[in-house]
Amino acid sequence: MVLIDSFEIMKFSYQDEIQIGLSKVSLTGDLSIPVHADGMIVFSHGSGSSRLSPRNRMVAHYLQKNNFATLLFDLLTEEEDRHFENRFDIGLLTRRLIDATEWLENVRPEGFRIGYFGASTGAASALRAAAFFPHIQAVVSRGGRPDLAMDVLHEVYTPTMLIVGSLDEHVLELNKKAFSKLNCEKKLEIIDGASHLFEEEGAMELVCQRATDWFKKYVHKTKIKSLNS
Repeated sequence: MVLIDSFEIMKFSYQDEIQIGLSKVSLTGDLSIPVHADGMIVFSHGSGSSRLSPRNRMVAHYLQKNNFATLLFDLLTEEEDRHFENRFDIGLLTRRLIDATEWLENVRPEGFRIGYFGASTGAASALRAAAFFPHIQAVVSRGGRPDLAMDVLHEVYTPTMLIVGSLDEHVLELNKKAFSKLNCEKKLEIIDGASHLFEEEGAMELVCQRATDWFKKYVHKTKIKSLNS
């Protein structure tokens, strides 16, 4: 995997590891807010992954270079992650994403516009959370499983992009079925010659570019009020 650019010259108003204190658990996250950030992208990781996912961190760095704040966090505690079934508990992961979003809006009451970036099974929780929160501005799925949110896709009004590799045939078919159920503004972006993990040369760079373009279109500048304001 190739790093896109040097990030040493970037200026942040805030960049640190954080603890997201929810009602029953505390989740570890990495919050980065560039000085000129226009919006906030919250990441929902797939099964067996974490906030340290090199591919998602690559996307996050690219977004930061384009003036987006990012929040990457572990949807499960270390103890919860030891139980394999939790990694595929879409209901649990969705509740964590919803709770983390509310936490984020509480600690930043002026509120950025918010978008979701979901990978693998994390795409299902991102779409379910978008159905719950009508103010989420955009969703991007990378190699995702939106079919695991099939029962609520008709309730998603958030502009949604599904990014899939052309060689990831099974997941591509699942994405096509899910795409047909979406009634929002939508786009199915197929990366030619890419497999499920987008390991091919230049594939992840294309993912970063396509995702950033989508977020730039829908998640920028104008701010929203917190849910609690």
